[in-house]
Amino acid sequence: MNTKKLTNLALSIFKVKHKVKFNPKILAIISFIILSCNGQTSKDSKTIDVKTFAEKMDATPNAQILDVRTPEEFSGSHIDNAVNVDWLGDNFVASAEKLDKTKPVFVYCKSGGRSKNAASKLQELGFTTIYELQGGILKWDAEGMSKPSGKTIGMTVEEYNNLIKSNKKVLINFYAEWCAPCKKMTPYISKMQKEENSDVAIIRLDADKNKTLMNAMKISELPTLFLYEKAEKKWQHSGFISEEDLRKQIQ
Repeated sequence: MNTKKLTNLALSIFKVKHKVKFNPKILAIISFIILSCNGQTSKDSKTIDVKTFAEKMDATPNAQILDVRTPEEFSGSHIDNAVNVDWLGDNFVASAEKLDKTKPVFVYCKSGGRSKNAASKLQELGFTTIYELQGGILKWDAEGMSKPSGKTIGMTVEEYNNLIKSNKKVLINFYAEWCAPCKKMTPYISKMQKEENSDVAIIRLDADKNKTLMNAMKISELPTLFLYEKAEKKWQHSGFISEEDLRKQIQ
């Protein structure tokens, strides 16, 4: 709705409620408030895909890149030239205030949850151009944007392929301790591990401890589940799934 329509709507509501005629001063005040609100929402905050994020960073001299994960996550791997400003820490606002609010800021986290909150806070602080990485560094890694470290972290692809060779069905659950939907699913997946062990082998793999496998399999969202039968993939799912729906898949 444009400013003129908002102003007219506000005038109509005020007249009906207060049964008074408007004078020019009241009209000017309401118009000023609406224009101010419109100005606040005009700040440029966008969630963009990996390719666009990389292109805009490359085109921005001395790009301000914020990794809003924990210091532990940051030390494991991060986008080149990124600065770690932990969204869950106590000094996010103070650290962010040191940046130039008139220049673009590029924000990312692991999968997108924390960066979305951080982007909203940066808007409140007055940053004019904010780019949030859609899917976070998980998506960045899955699309091959990270520099190969040459170091194996966790399970190898060969070990994984041996893991899914079984006479039973094998359900693999990639999860992370920080992942909200993963936490929701943990109780009933743990219960199912015990209840279904005669027919289905349910194996949970911590994504943060198996980065080599995550990159090789191009997993860009958590939780992610794979169901195998005789080493052949029969089903795949990313995101939250209820216990009832999950049980249907493994029957």
